Amino acid sequence: MDLGAITKYSALHAKPNGLILQYGTAGFRTKAEHLDHVMFRMGLLAVLRSKQTKSTIGVMVTASHNPEEDNGVKLVDPLGEMLAPSWEEHATYLANAEEQDMQRVLIDISEKEAVNLQQDAFVVIGRDTRPSSEKLSQSVIDGVTVLGGQFHDYGLLTTPQLHNIVYCRNTGGRYGKATIEGYYQKLSKAFVELTKQASCSGDEYRSLKVDCANGIGALKLREMEHYFSQGLSVQLFNDGSKGKLNHLCGADFVKSHQKPPQGMEIKSNERCCSFDGDADRIVYYYHDADGHFHLIDGDKIATLISSFLKELLVEIGESLNIGVVQTAYANGSSTRYLEEVMKVPVYCTKTGVKHLHHKAQEFDIGVYFEANGHGTALFSTAVEMKIKQSAEQLEDKKRKAAKMLENIIDLFNQAAGDAISDMLVIEAILALKGLTVQQWDALYTDLPNRQLKVQVADRRVISTTNAERQAVTPPGLQEAINDLVKKYKLSRAFVRPSGTEDVVRVYAEADSQESADHLAHEVSLAVFQLAGGIGERPQPGYKAAETTHNISNAFGPGTANEHTVP
Repeated sequence: MDLGAITKYSALHAKPNGLILQYGTAGFRTKAEHLDHVMFRMGLLAVLRSKQTKSTIGVMVTASHNPEEDNGVKLVDPLGEMLAPSWEEHATYLANAEEQDMQRVLIDISEKEAVNLQQDAFVVIGRDTRPSSEKLSQSVIDGVTVLGGQFHDYGLLTTPQLHNIVYCRNTGGRYGKATIEGYYQKLSKAFVELTKQASCSGDEYRSLKVDCANGIGALKLREMEHYFSQGLSVQLFNDGSKGKLNHLCGADFVKSHQKPPQGMEIKSNERCCSFDGDADRIVYYYHDADGHFHLIDGDKIATLISSFLKELLVEIGESLNIGVVQTAYANGSSTRYLEEVMKVPVYCTKTGVKHLHHKAQEFDIGVYFEANGHGTALFSTAVEMKIKQSAEQLEDKKRKAAKMLENIIDLFNQAAGDAISDMLVIEAILALKGLTVQQWDALYTDLPNRQLKVQVADRRVISTTNAERQAVTPPGLQEAINDLVKKYKLSRAFVRPSGTEDVVRVYAEADSQESADHLAHEVSLAVFQLAGGIGERPQPGYKAAETTHNISNAFGPGTANEHTVP
C-alpha cells in the first residue's frame, strides 16, 4: 500500500469539515457537491473488499429516486448482493475519517479483515444520468487506481444492470455474459420464447406505456427494445429529453401521490408503469372507465408472480418449497389472498431490501417485493438444474410448463430488484394467462389503511420484535394497541421507530377508511402518552397524514439516505 500516494491523492479529494455521513441500506446519499471525498474513498474500499473476497466488486454512482441535485454511491458484493453489514461499518468509518487519519483507518480495516494486500483487485463501475455522476465516478476511479486496483468503467447503467454484471463476472459466465449486450440478449430471448406461447395476441395486449422518471431506464430500454419488440411494444414517457430526473414522475412519485406522472396521457384501461430514477423499482397503474386511478404496487406484483410460479409447479408435478417475503407494511389483503387462496406461505421480515433478499434465499423459490415496487424472485441452484432437466425429459403439457418456468427463471434478475426485468416478467405472465390489467387488479381489494407519525423525545424508547409488528418497550404500549385493534373489523396496527429521526411510525388498517383513520389516531395517542411524545398531541383529521400508498415518502423528506421506509 503506497501510503504516500494515498495521502497525496486524498488531499485532492478533501473531506469538508464537520460532514458526517452514514452508509445505509442505499449506501451514501446526500447533495452531490458533498460527495467527492466519499467517492474517492469508496474506490479505495472497493479495492480492499475485492482483495479480501478475491472477487470483482461493483461501485454504483446513483441516488435512485432522490432529486436530481443529490447523488450517492453503493458497493456491490461478489454475488451481486448488497455490501456485507461489517463492511457497511468500514464504509462509514472511512468516509468520515479526517485527512490525517486516512492511512491509519485503511491499515485498520485491512488488518481487521485480514486483507492480503498483494492480492489482485478488480472493480466495475456504473453510473446514472445525473449531471454530477460522471465527475463523481472519476473520483471513484482515482481511489481504485491509487491502491493499484484494476477497473472497468461501464459508464451509464441502471443499478440492477451493475448488480447483474458483478454476479456474471464472479460466476464464470454461469449466470450469463458480463456485458450490457449479454444482459439484453438473455432477458429478451427468455421473454420472446415465453410470449410465443401466449394464445392471445390482440394488439392492445402487447403495448405498454412506460414512465422512465427522466432517468437511465429510458436510455437502456431504448437500447434494448428492438431485441424484444416482437413480444411487446413500449411507448416511453419522461425519457430525459426535457424534464428533470424524478421530478413529478417516476415510481416513487406515482406511488406517493396516487396519480399518473406528468407528461403521460392515459386512456381508460390502458396498461402503464413507472420506473424510478435508477430503474430498480416498478409500479403499474391504469384509469378505469370512470377515470379513477388504480395503483398496482409491489404487493400485487408479488401476488401475480408467485401465483403463476405455483401454478407452473403444480402443472409440472413438482412440490418445491416456495415462499413470499413481505414486510409489515404489506397490505393484509395480499397476505390473506396468498395464504388462503393460493396456499403460498408468506413470511415477514424487518423493513429493508437486504432483510427480504436474505430471507428469500432460504427457499427453493423465494419471491420478495416491497410495496414500493422493489423486488425479484430467487431460485436455488438445485431448482434451476431440476427445471432444466424437466424441460428436456417431460412430455407434452408438463414439458411446456417446465420450459415456461425455465424461461421465467432466465427473465428474472436474481441479483437485485430490476424494473426492466420485472416489467418483462409481468408482461409475459399477463399475456400467458390472458389477463387484462383490471383482472389482475381485481385479484383482491386492498384494505383501507393509514400511516401517521408521532414526534417523541427519543425514538430509542420504542423497541420491537416479530419483524417490527409488536412493540416490546415501553411497557404497556403493545397491550394498549391490542385493545384498540379489537374494536375494529379486519384490523391490525403496529408502530416502529424511524431509523433516522426522533419519530415513531404508526400503521393501521381496517375494513373501512374511517375505521383505519380512527385506529391510527388512537394508536398515535397511545404512543404519545406512553413513549414520551413531544409537541402537540396527535389530532384527528388527516390532511397531513398519509395512506400506505405513500410508504417511501410518507413522513416528510426524511434523509437523503432513505431507500425504504426508514
